[in-house]
Amino acid sequence: MIGRRIISIWFPQMAMERWRKAHLDTDDAQPFALVNEGPHGVILGAVNDAARDGGAKPSQRLTDARAICPSLAIDFGDQAGDARQLTRLARWAQRWSPWSAVDGVDGLLLDTTGSDHCFGGEAAMLEDMRTSFGALGFTARIAAAPTIGAAWALAHYGKGNLASTEPSTLKRILAQLPIESLRIDDKAALLLRRLGLKTIGSLADIPTTALARRFRKHGNQLANPLQRLQQALGNTPEVVEPLAPKTIYRATQRVVEPVQYVAIVEPILADLASRLCSDLESAQRGLRRVRFEAFRVDGHIAQLQVETAAPVRAPDHIVRLFTEKLERLDAGFGFDTFALTALWHEAMDAHQKGLEEDEVEGITLPHLLDRLRARLGHGSIALPTPYASHIPERSLVRSSGQDGIPSLSCAPSPTQAATTQERPIRLFDYPEPVTVIYATPDGPPRRFRWRRRLHDVAKAQGPERIAPEWWREKSTVRLRDYYKVEDQAGRRFWMYRNGVIDDGRGAPPDWFMHGLFA
Repeated sequence: MIGRRIISIWFPQMAMERWRKAHLDTDDAQPFALVNEGPHGVILGAVNDAARDGGAKPSQRLTDARAICPSLAIDFGDQAGDARQLTRLARWAQRWSPWSAVDGVDGLLLDTTGSDHCFGGEAAMLEDMRTSFGALGFTARIAAAPTIGAAWALAHYGKGNLASTEPSTLKRILAQLPIESLRIDDKAALLLRRLGLKTIGSLADIPTTALARRFRKHGNQLANPLQRLQQALGNTPEVVEPLAPKTIYRATQRVVEPVQYVAIVEPILADLASRLCSDLESAQRGLRRVRFEAFRVDGHIAQLQVETAAPVRAPDHIVRLFTEKLERLDAGFGFDTFALTALWHEAMDAHQKGLEEDEVEGITLPHLLDRLRARLGHGSIALPTPYASHIPERSLVRSSGQDGIPSLSCAPSPTQAATTQERPIRLFDYPEPVTVIYATPDGPPRRFRWRRRLHDVAKAQGPERIAPEWWREKSTVRLRDYYKVEDQAGRRFWMYRNGVIDDGRGAPPDWFMHGLFA
């Protein structure tokens, strides 16, 4: 315990504050609560100030809260999202200390032993934490103490949003806090209060043997105030598992003599790529973004970065992507250290070698895209990216940003695959008008003219009705009836009738050509 500093950070309104970010038009004067499914019905997870003033409180059953506060409005909380947010905050908090852990559903723990001097002292570091979390939109109560239990007690029951105590004053500070600050469950706290033990200091008059005998059958530490008290005072060690560090795939190499010629860098890069791909293969991962760093003897760091359209573990391909960029390196007085780091990697199953499909000559589409990007520039190549729209011409957008492009190695979902089979191979960016010479009423055309050529329809299938997007279109936009038609020459088209007769939205329906099948 000597010299150890533990910081407990509690976010009393994290769930509510996350909800407010997604609903900016919230009326704070209206009593409101986020609810969750409990073992015996719906319970309150978080409440705003208006609901708290009306008598509602967390962990209360919804029926009881509505009896006290009839105007209480509710919405279901996102416990999984809150847990993910808390984990992200725990990793983000590692800027103050590399040791961080998630504490329950609304708190963090940091072991900042020996790191406070980097921030101008512990008081300045605590204030920096409060300000930083406030800038993110979260209210935080922060406390520092020599033990985990003491830090937790001060953060949850101390005075003010910032609290700190030293080993010499630990026992005196804890004695003033309520019995619930020992992190015991409600049943144990209720039992102690019935016995007249309302503060931690009141336990000092109880012999340790008598307290241990009273709670000897309670193996769970949440129901054993004696064990919790010893942990808070530092007499019993307490271990908390920190967040597991993220695996960083990185290959480095130092050279005896500084390298001043770029031609020598390529063999070193090839060795680094081989070692990095070997580590990724063991973990069944593939590269999507990789960075090459060359450290000069004068302290300058030269960096090159490439991205791939699909996960890759081919060292030759990685070296090829860097080859044309190596000429940009300024060696100066020479490079003495090199590193290759995987900045973005995805799951990539092991690939068996030596089969016939591995011996096909040529280049795969992802590798071709990677080479074109390396030569022409990152923004010069665009790929079709799915977009959430049922209107065919809006269902795909062209994106040149790598972060917005899914991996080309990902297989489409069954729903996507079924939809793709019903769409033409070539889809026009904009539907082209068609002159229908003869059509059955409310049915497919029998003869039409498109691009100055006359076509007689031999077969037709449909219609597939696609309604307009009412949330983004004007009220005068008409629905579409799509037909697959085949002419006498065997050519297959995808065309639609824009609207139906007497729909009250304009003149008689028009026809448009939207795509071609094989």
